[in-house]
Amino acid sequence: MKLVYMAAGAAGMYCGSCLHDNTLAATLLEQGIDVMLVPTYTPLRTDEESVSEHRVFFGGVNVYLQQKLALFRHTPAFFDRLLDSPALISWLAGHSVSTRPEDLGGLAVSMLQGEQGRQRKELKKLVDWLARDARPDVVHLSNSMLSGMARAIKRRLGVPVVCTLSGEDIFLEGIPEPYYSRAREELVDHAADVDHFVALNNYYADFSADYLQVPRERIEVIPHGLRLDGHRATPPSDLVTEKPERTIGYLARICPDKGLHHLVEAFRLLVADGSLPPLRLVAAGYLGAADRPYLEQLLQTVERHGLADRFEYVGELDRVGKIAFLQSLDVMSVPTVYRESKGLPVLEALANGVPVVLPRHGAFPEMVEATGGGLLTEPDDPRSLADELRRFITDDALRQQCGRSGYDAVRQRFTAELMARQTLELYHRLLGTDSPRPELDSVAAAE
Repeated sequence: MKLVYMAAGAAGMYCGSCLHDNTLAATLLEQGIDVMLVPTYTPLRTDEESVSEHRVFFGGVNVYLQQKLALFRHTPAFFDRLLDSPALISWLAGHSVSTRPEDLGGLAVSMLQGEQGRQRKELKKLVDWLARDARPDVVHLSNSMLSGMARAIKRRLGVPVVCTLSGEDIFLEGIPEPYYSRAREELVDHAADVDHFVALNNYYADFSADYLQVPRERIEVIPHGLRLDGHRATPPSDLVTEKPERTIGYLARICPDKGLHHLVEAFRLLVADGSLPPLRLVAAGYLGAADRPYLEQLLQTVERHGLADRFEYVGELDRVGKIAFLQSLDVMSVPTVYRESKGLPVLEALANGVPVVLPRHGAFPEMVEATGGGLLTEPDDPRSLADELRRFITDDALRQQCGRSGYDAVRQRFTAELMARQTLELYHRLLGTDSPRPELDSVAAAE
């Protein structure tokens, strides 16, 4: 089997979708599957070794220029290749490119229009390459915003097209009119061109069936899986700590949608409770230029309440730094304002025996139920968040129990190997071929 996995770059930031796509592709490669992980828009950035191709299709510079100026819809291939240079795209992504939905409405509509959109030249280049050079048995799109490609791919290649659902509604719901309504119409139209969808949890599968107007049976739930090398190697046998303080952590992009402001307010309420041990709040994650005023406002709030020496933002972390950060925590919380569709940092915390406190919406209730690794709080309610954090701060046995339960559950149900196996089984079903039996795989590996 040969697979081409089309992944959307995230303009230079670490993002859960890029990490998921790279982990899946790398694990399939290790299992002997011929996989090409192909970036679109920008090169992929991942905190594991990247297995992506060097070439970028639908390069962000060309896509933007073709949207704005008709001239660039007819430029020669050699000129397009200059603008598609990964080095140039990466440099621009780190400086001035906006990824805010309100700035990208027209472009989103055009990309969803596929062959009728302003980037039709880029689509033709991709389909020509797929037919001439790659010749895949399956094409997998990393999110439904790429579904405008599916019709042309299926007509030219005649192969199944699979699409992962990655929280696209969060982006779409931020697009202003008239682009929002047009984007929704195009998304529903082109969802019919996709043979099967993949969601990371039942919550988002159920939501997307309605949002995309597709039958629920066309959406497969395949949970995200972690590569566990580097994470805590042995079970956390004793989470009761003798250190004088407790550390609350946050690992996510620094932006209002992820709810760090709720955690800061809950932290203030906890510190005001004189019966608790000393507390620290440490945040880590990508900070874009547009969200720097948000962080500055939070720092001013912390300073105003006399908590500056208890709060620290440690920046964006690589894989080694991220794991060390997680292992330094007593509890982690990402109190998102929106309904989370993925929750990768939650699994990473649990992989290291760190329990979590999460809002009762989106995928989080399902994740807590599946792992037993945390507590749920009322959404957008810092006082409720403080109450649940207090339980972990004051009850060492509960903290240890949830940490160990989450640690075990990740290793049983959320591994990269299991994710790859379930994905491969889906491909075989769509192709009408037999899935390789695990016992035969083990014999082949031994030989």
